[in-house]
Amino acid sequence: MSDDQRQPASRLQRTLGFMIISVIGLSVLCFFAIIIATAVGVHDFTPAPWPVIGLLPVIGLPIGFVLIFVLLIISIRARGRENRNGGR
Repeated sequence: MSDDQRQPASRLQRTLGFMIISVIGLSVLCFFAIIIATAVGVHDFTPAPWPVIGLLPVIGLPIGFVLIFVLLIISIRARGRENRNGGR
């Protein structure tokens, strides 16, 4: 089946894709913020934003990883359903 005959991504697949990009992107930005702050000389990470910035990659990266697998499973099932229906 050629690329122009494939069904477009569903709303769920697009939403999951944006969620994955957002969660992993924000986690990576927080990770780099910690690295840059340490390089600049910040040694006290107890004031207001730093606990959240430090905890976000710990929570966000595993959630992003799980969302990638969910999107993969949904895409595989949709492609199998598309092949079973003859590409209609």
